[in-house]
Amino acid sequence: MKRVLAVIPARAGSKGIPNKNIRIVNNKPLICYSIQNAIDSKMITDIIVTTDSPEIEIIAKQMKVPFKHRCEALCGDAVTLDAVVFDAIDDNQSYDYIVTMQPTSPTLEVSTLDRAITYCIERDLDTVISVINAPHLSWIEKDGKKVPNYTARLNRQYLPPYYFETGAFVISKTSIVTKNTRIGSMVDVFEIAEKEAVDIDTFEDLKNVENILSSKKIAIYVNGNNKLGTGHIYRALEVADGFYTKPDIYFDINQTNCNIFGPTTHNLIGVQGEEQLFEELKKEQYDIVINDVLSTSNEYMNAMKNAIPQGKVINFEDDGEGIYKADLVINALYQHSELSHVKTGERFYIASKLFMFYHPIEIREQVKTVLITFGGADPKNYTDRVLEIVSKSKYDNIQFIVVLGRAKDNIEQLMKYNEYKNIEVFYDVFDMPELMSRCDMAITSRGRTGYELAILGIPTIAMAQNTREEKHGFVSGENGFTYLGLNPSNQMMESNLDSYLNYGKIERQQYQDLLLSHDLKKGRKRVLNLINSLL
Repeated sequence: MKRVLAVIPARAGSKGIPNKNIRIVNNKPLICYSIQNAIDSKMITDIIVTTDSPEIEIIAKQMKVPFKHRCEALCGDAVTLDAVVFDAIDDNQSYDYIVTMQPTSPTLEVSTLDRAITYCIERDLDTVISVINAPHLSWIEKDGKKVPNYTARLNRQYLPPYYFETGAFVISKTSIVTKNTRIGSMVDVFEIAEKEAVDIDTFEDLKNVENILSSKKIAIYVNGNNKLGTGHIYRALEVADGFYTKPDIYFDINQTNCNIFGPTTHNLIGVQGEEQLFEELKKEQYDIVINDVLSTSNEYMNAMKNAIPQGKVINFEDDGEGIYKADLVINALYQHSELSHVKTGERFYIASKLFMFYHPIEIREQVKTVLITFGGADPKNYTDRVLEIVSKSKYDNIQFIVVLGRAKDNIEQLMKYNEYKNIEVFYDVFDMPELMSRCDMAITSRGRTGYELAILGIPTIAMAQNTREEKHGFVSGENGFTYLGLNPSNQMMESNLDSYLNYGKIERQQYQDLLLSHDLKKGRKRVLNLINSLL
């Protein structure tokens, strides 16, 4: 095995950020991160900290690593690191490689450091320097003029590599290290991730590093299909966008088709059932796991808690016995709970980003356009039944906009209703608030869509898809909806539709006033604040 010495230069005289190297960052002095990386490295055999700071010497002692007191002549602003590193090794040729590790790069991961050292040794290189690849359109000065530093203006992904050095590490053969250089003739760069490449030079860098180091690992487990519906999937993606990190989103491939997530760059991870899920959670040791899978059992929650003993578990729309084991339960669809950690009611509804900046519709003198949509799955096939009703000739003067969800069956059959001049059928649309805003009233189920219609103040007839939806409290008469219960007859649907079409502006305005009396747009912030309070 090669002898590899890590030299960590850390002087006391930082002027831009006083006491920079011993500043507390995420509960530890800054220099501790580079020292710990050197200790944890499988490739580094020896460590020395070179410093003129009594405080840093104390930290080195506490972490049980050697240090060398740097003389005053090597502490000036003009002194290069080459001279400092050479002084630290004292021309000791018993080491094969010297790794200079700056204390101002705390986000570097030890696995990256070890891969870089291995890269240098295996290729018999003189020097390897840490870099990030940051291609940009840039300009340089040449003969007193500003000229482009490129041959063709291309999108960033098509530009040639452009490597910026970082302060993370410089790996050198000991034989080429002198007072004047650590760079030999055989030189290469080692690309590292951008988040590992932060060099602390400014207070803004300090703040950025604190955010990176204090960020938590978050996982979401969610399923959606024709039976479960797709609202869970939509909410999971909305929640995932609320963090300053990229959660891993797990789903059971036996229950959920990956296509149901739609186009997304989130990390989607399919698992074969709960046993594999728990194995993944245990391996990754997440700080937060969010369940959006309806009711959970004690057995399920115990297994999850055992997988992440230090983590927190948050459940959405859970009314099973597992809620007693969860750290937080969010259920915007139910109205009351006696448990303090269970937050219920419309105050905790997470509105889609697309609805946040739309204004309520204007109530017109007559109903001209009606929206028909029953979520992503529509297991009761309400869409089919309502389309059969509105295709009657008595509704020829009313425009109907029909939206079919991703998990709906018999799509091709229902799309044939586009043959009617007054019926437009859409599938899996991305502009729901725009379509809704064209409508004077709506017919829907008792789930997530009801909240969206309330945000836009659209008078709505609603019905439950199953016994679970019957428990949902928000979509009710007291909040401005006309609720028909579970599986109403076609006659009941038709008579209520006819009533709405005959209502005047005053009656429909009263419905809208009730719908708009609820503060639904701030629910996202309330929920994320609750989740972040557990981190």
